[in-house]
Amino acid sequence: MFRKLPPFFLACLIVLSPLAHAQAAAQPVGADLLPRTVFGVLLGEIALDRGKSDIALGAYVDLARRSRDPVVIQRAFEIANGKNMFDLALELARLWGQSDPQSFQAQQAITATLVRLNRLDELAGQIAVMLERDKTRLGEHLIYLNRMLASQPDKAAVDRLVQKVASPYVGIAEAHYAMAVAAFSAGDHERSRQQASKAIDLRPDWELAALVYARALAKTAPVESITFLRRFVSDNPKAADARLTLARLLIAEKNYVEAREHFERILEDYPDTPEVLFPTAMLALQQKDNAAARALLERLLAGSFADKSTVHYYLGEIDEDEKKFDSALGHFQQVISGDQYLTARGRAALMLTRLGRFEEALSLLRLADTKTKDERLRLGLAEASVLREAKRNSEAFEVLEKLLKESPDDTDLLYESALTAERLGKFDIFEKRLKRSLELRPDDAHTLNALGYSLADRNVRLDEAYALIKKAANLKPNDPFIMDSLGWVLFRQGKAEEGLAILQAAYKIRPDAEIAAHVGEVLWVLGRREEALSLWRSAAEKHPDSDVLATTIKKFQP
Repeated sequence: MFRKLPPFFLACLIVLSPLAHAQAAAQPVGADLLPRTVFGVLLGEIALDRGKSDIALGAYVDLARRSRDPVVIQRAFEIANGKNMFDLALELARLWGQSDPQSFQAQQAITATLVRLNRLDELAGQIAVMLERDKTRLGEHLIYLNRMLASQPDKAAVDRLVQKVASPYVGIAEAHYAMAVAAFSAGDHERSRQQASKAIDLRPDWELAALVYARALAKTAPVESITFLRRFVSDNPKAADARLTLARLLIAEKNYVEAREHFERILEDYPDTPEVLFPTAMLALQQKDNAAARALLERLLAGSFADKSTVHYYLGEIDEDEKKFDSALGHFQQVISGDQYLTARGRAALMLTRLGRFEEALSLLRLADTKTKDERLRLGLAEASVLREAKRNSEAFEVLEKLLKESPDDTDLLYESALTAERLGKFDIFEKRLKRSLELRPDDAHTLNALGYSLADRNVRLDEAYALIKKAANLKPNDPFIMDSLGWVLFRQGKAEEGLAILQAAYKIRPDAEIAAHVGEVLWVLGRREEALSLWRSAAEKHPDSDVLATTIKKFQP
């Protein structure tokens, strides 16, 4: 059966025939170079077609050394290079260069292979030859230098190499740019800035040079870098990369308003670019502009943005913030990978809990994919939280106890376990866990407050309670919940007027149901019952499901 010859084989026959005939003429009578050439090419290509690359390489290397034909040598080089046999590839590339001294492609092959072999000491001369050979594309080659050497681990050696081969071209903007990039990669930001400045002097509107200058300057003077980029994008409004760098520097300086303006300006020219859409959406979220953030995120969702899970997560956050719990749940459940995966699972479980769908919430958490102890801990804490919301405190406590056996000194776990123990009336365990947590983190305001408030609420060891809460208040003086605890312990100590002032200040900051219950109770005890009733009624309308508030009202108005 006739077998169709591979295209490269046919091309080789066409190209090789004149050379092979000439070489055959120079051989002694009986020489068979042409038949051997044809046979070698045929053998190599059929072997490649059948996946036998070792046989193909052997055939082509033998033929390359015998024929010294540039086409055959190039093919042998390509096969060796594809098999990562770089020492052999270098031998072939040099043979190629000797056989065809005018071939710029052969010089490129030698250079690229030296780079792969990390033989920087041999590169300077080779690169110099390449640059001299192709003066018409000198600028392009100078710009490409650092990209070619990007994989080299020794950045100082790369810097020395680039300075050596580019310095003969001082006065050419691309040479100064190449030296600036190499210096930046080597950590010499001052020299990088100086070389980039020379490139800008030669080409004032060159964005690549402006970017290197700005990044080098930002290492020591970020505000000056921002000033430079503002001026550059003002003079060059279409310089999208420079504007993008400016926006990112502005974010680092917490100038979110101006940063967003620049991102939106880039979007006018590149409306569907994920690298611009996503940070613009994040800035909109940071500025509480949910409508703009939602529109941008939905564009990402409809486009080619790879990380759809992250987009769903932030859309879920927006819906949750707007009390659209069913929609938020849908987005959180579509977060199937990435950094937000576990957080999204927890948030979805919270949504289901708020909707009263406790078993679904628990199932969602229990079926989540976890790989580390930390991930199991996070999901366990979320599971315990759902169980507490479902008033299944004993089950929650069992979950936390199991986690504590694996992580006995995790402070978050100690804290949650303590609060759950308190709900079950296990006050000895409650105090033991919080005290252990304070041994590990003595200045944790919330732990200090939790222990102090529990003592005050049970009306025991009030001096100790006051000391704990006072320390927490010093650490977080404007926290309304700590202020509530401080007012409450003062009330328990018989300092009702002093306690009331603090409680009312806390309620003004955060009109929480439990704080309202405390303010009302102190008002009632002070004889200001109408004020207490009015406050309770108002709070009950806002928080109809608050057990604490309902219990307090019933206590004084059975």
